[in-house]
Amino acid sequence: MKDVCIIFQCMHYISTQIFYLTKTNLQKMSDTPLAKAFVAFNNVLDSKVGQSLGLRKLVEKITYQGLVQTGNITKQVSRVFPKSTKKDKGERANDASKSDLFDLNLTEEQEMIQQTIKQFAEQSLRNNAERLNIECTVSDDIVQEFNALGLPFYSVSESLGGVLQDKATVTQMIIAEELAYGDLGLALALLAPVSALNAITQWGTAGQQEQYISAFLDEENPLRAAIAINESSPLFDPFVLSTKAVKKGDTYVINGAKASVPNVNSSELFLIAADIEGEGPAIFIIESSVEGLSVESENGMGLRPAAIGNVKLKDVSIAKSARLGDKDFDYATFISYVRLGWCSLAIGTARAVLDKTVPYANERIAFGEPISHRQSVAFMIANIRIELDAMKILTQRAASLAEQGKPFQREAYLAAVACQERAMTIGNDGVQVFGGLGFMRDFPAERWYRDLRAVSWNFNGMHI
Repeated sequence: MKDVCIIFQCMHYISTQIFYLTKTNLQKMSDTPLAKAFVAFNNVLDSKVGQSLGLRKLVEKITYQGLVQTGNITKQVSRVFPKSTKKDKGERANDASKSDLFDLNLTEEQEMIQQTIKQFAEQSLRNNAERLNIECTVSDDIVQEFNALGLPFYSVSESLGGVLQDKATVTQMIIAEELAYGDLGLALALLAPVSALNAITQWGTAGQQEQYISAFLDEENPLRAAIAINESSPLFDPFVLSTKAVKKGDTYVINGAKASVPNVNSSELFLIAADIEGEGPAIFIIESSVEGLSVESENGMGLRPAAIGNVKLKDVSIAKSARLGDKDFDYATFISYVRLGWCSLAIGTARAVLDKTVPYANERIAFGEPISHRQSVAFMIANIRIELDAMKILTQRAASLAEQGKPFQREAYLAAVACQERAMTIGNDGVQVFGGLGFMRDFPAERWYRDLRAVSWNFNGMHI
């Protein structure tokens, strides 16, 4: 199938060029066998059978996807990261002021950020979510609009070129929630590079920060990256990894495979979790162009705009300096941030479900009255709100502790368990309230259900 697609891409491209030639030039070429083949191919596309089957649109779509893939590969190969010899500890943001209480009220700055992100999510993400869900990609105009928000600068301290003074974990959770309110799959695709940047900012050495952070902050062509932790093993445990890293002198040799990696085809950099014998799990910064690394996309049930796929590593040799962080790196804390990120995404999508089901239940008339007058429906919607509030409070509590530099692994785990169980229930209840319409793509309930199912098994694929 892949070979057929390549043939179609080549033939369609050349036939399109011939189509735009003048009749005189086309007449001059008509005697060559190649020209005759292309003209015949073009005639087939424009024939009644070709039009009824939509062959031209199919070939154009294949050609477009091929060109996009080629462009992504070109960008991956063309970017060169500056080498650094610094071995000092990297810059770290200060902890926020400590308190035994956490306030669910937002500051003025957080409210401004929330409103800005929410407006972007509703106008740009939600309005295009269904189309991009079918195309399994994020359009360039949305990426450019997202980059214009300058969110990566909120992940980097002032000394490294950003605007961050103190840790802003709560604010980052708000951003993730609001983006997921528009669409979870698009939010995951847009936040994947920011999540990798956060990891390098928080744990990277001075050399790693000097080498990569400037590329993340490039306003015209920011670095695309993703974190790869998940594996396809049943009952996957992020602390028991089948991907192995063997230390050989000043290098590590890594073998294994990662699953459910967002933006797998377009990412130029991966942060990959691997187990080091005798030391335990660690994170390695690996460029996509390194020898032995290959990627493959998957046709997923949900999170389709994120274009998730697999990363395979076969005898990938990297320098010792590619290991993320130094002695202060804590893998367990890293996973706790992973869980908080997914909790926020789940909350945002669950909020979207609630905000859509309430007006629908009040407006939908059945048996002479709104369906919200039925106790079974009213109680279902009430449970969505109760579960959503519980998810949000648990997540905000853990995020507040993380922002203050306090231990938060227990709270993050409890929040993850709650979101894992309740998010899928909320998605299912949303489909139930819409009834038969909830099964149709005319309403977003079915997409929210598919995306929220991913939350139940994908808590280990992203770091915010």
